[in-house]
Amino acid sequence: MTRMRSLLTWFDQVAHQPVKFGIIGGLGYLADVTIFNLLRYAGGSGPLYDKPLTAKFISVAVATTITYFGNRHWTWRHREREEGRAAAHREYVLFLVFSGVGAGISLLCLFMSHYVLDLRGPLADNLSANGVGLLLGTTFRYWSYGKFVFREREPQRVPL
Repeated sequence: MTRMRSLLTWFDQVAHQPVKFGIIGGLGYLADVTIFNLLRYAGGSGPLYDKPLTAKFISVAVATTITYFGNRHWTWRHREREEGRAAAHREYVLFLVFSGVGAGISLLCLFMSHYVLDLRGPLADNLSANGVGLLLGTTFRYWSYGKFVFREREPQRVPL
């Protein structure tokens, strides 16, 4: 029983937050793929069938908003944050910036594999972009969101 309690304590302290982050990321991914495919292919040829970049932009924007609110209100909800529109706006802008950097990490991995190492097959492209790139980008996003976006409020100092 003590070993089980130790495992639960470890999970609550160490793994709980990354698991929540992964669940929210998975929901964002599902939203991205679903919306993109509905916009492109619903009923054979969807409303944005001839505009794949517009469809992808919309699906990514919706998915990013979903992951922002999921992370803000579930993954890092235990953190005391500044309240108000300005603080929420700052969080959202930083979230977008760090999401973009995370996506750039995936693109960089694909670029290095495809153009520098000359590994150009479908397996190599997927492993570099959706394997290594996704892992590194997600690790960066988790760290940067916790450190800069959903940071805890500084304690108020009382003047003496």
